[in-house]
Amino acid sequence: MTRKFQRRIEDFTCEHCGAQVQGDGYTNHCPVCLWSKHVDVNPGDRAADCGGLMEPVGAEQKSGETIIVHRCVQCRHIKRNRTSPDDDFDLLVELLAMGNMF
Repeated sequence: MTRKFQRRIEDFTCEHCGAQVQGDGYTNHCPVCLWSKHVDVNPGDRAADCGGLMEPVGAEQKSGETIIVHRCVQCRHIKRNRTSPDDDFDLLVELLAMGNMF
């Protein structure tokens, strides 16, 4: 049986804005532009074949947490990801104001 979450500490260069991102094992998007990449089926498994960039298209509050909603620009898959303390606050506010516009 495969675990649903696999922690991977990986640094990466954001393919959307070029920022150098230092991973902490839970990093799943760029804190500068909030974009992600469609690489996982379950968090950390790197089993997705798509590899498309995932655009932040909205945000929502759930149980006191802010959740970013990403949509893959290639296959249109929707994924929700927790925010990080390093995320650009102004961009998060913009996404929250947008709600779920997907």
